Amino acid sequence: MAKGKQEKVQRRQRIHRKIRQTIMGTPGRPRLSVYRSNKYIYAQLIDDFAGHTLAAASSLEDGIEGEDPMEESRRVGEVLAQRADENGITKAVFDRSGYRYHGRVKALAEGARDGGLDV
Repeated sequence: MAKGKQEKVQRRQRIHRKIRQTIMGTPGRPRLSVYRSNKYIYAQLIDDFAGHTLAAASSLEDGIEGEDPMEESRRVGEVLAQRADENGITKAVFDRSGYRYHGRVKALAEGARDGGLDV
């Protein structure tokens, strides 16, 4: 039987809470958090001690449109890495937010690595 949408969301949120018990973003090594919707992907670098977002990027921005969602995700990762470099950030802890490390989430992480961010 197929799971309902609400059950899938609750499962992802439960996994995300478990991940967040072990992952903590610091000013020197912020947390790279990913949110994936059906149409777009968002990523941000978060300092959990101060509760501030240090850099962010999403597929909604101009100049990120790609031929397919995988290419867009890779470009979002590259843009985020560029903005992190402008702020003096070279390392980050990857927070997949309960999503499988597969597809668009993996492409975003690889794009951030290609952009020079140590994830």
